[in-house]
Amino acid sequence: MRIHIATDHAGLEFSTQLQHHLAEQGHDVVDHGPVEYDALDDYPAFCIRAAQAVVRDQSAGIETLGVVFGGSGNGEQIAANKVRGVRAALVWSIATAELAREHNDANVISIGARQHTVDEAIAFIDRFIATPFSGEERHARRIAQLAAFENDGSLLPDPRTVASPAVGGESADAMDPEAG
Repeated sequence: MRIHIATDHAGLEFSTQLQHHLAEQGHDVVDHGPVEYDALDDYPAFCIRAAQAVVRDQSAGIETLGVVFGGSGNGEQIAANKVRGVRAALVWSIATAELAREHNDANVISIGARQHTVDEAIAFIDRFIATPFSGEERHARRIAQLAAFENDGSLLPDPRTVASPAVGGESADAMDPEAG
């Protein structure tokens, strides 16, 4: 599998160690930067490029996932999620790594390098890679709703505006004897 990686200065050491681990596991690792430590670097371009590469590879039928790192992982996740077609999840445990794939079909994960040890991060990434999307209808339906909003801004109707509640919690239609 191809794994796209990006980080900021806080995750640079993590990134290097994890790239070695992933390569040893037989993965094709693509590093999107940075290439050297700079305490003032800006992570958005690195993470967005990694996310774009994930989408591009997946569109081409290449089995691909992405991993982005930062101090907390929050900004890196936000940056990756700006790319159409990316579902990036902040991972902080084995369970969140697994659920990101199983329920959300996440194609990118973000990990806080200042929040975890390298061994923990390796465990999260390995579980993320090993876990398939469940394909359950409810999860597929929700992912389709996210994609629809991303593509054209469409949302399901707001249930609060479908029927106006009346006294006793019944809808106005339920109180009208001539309603359908």
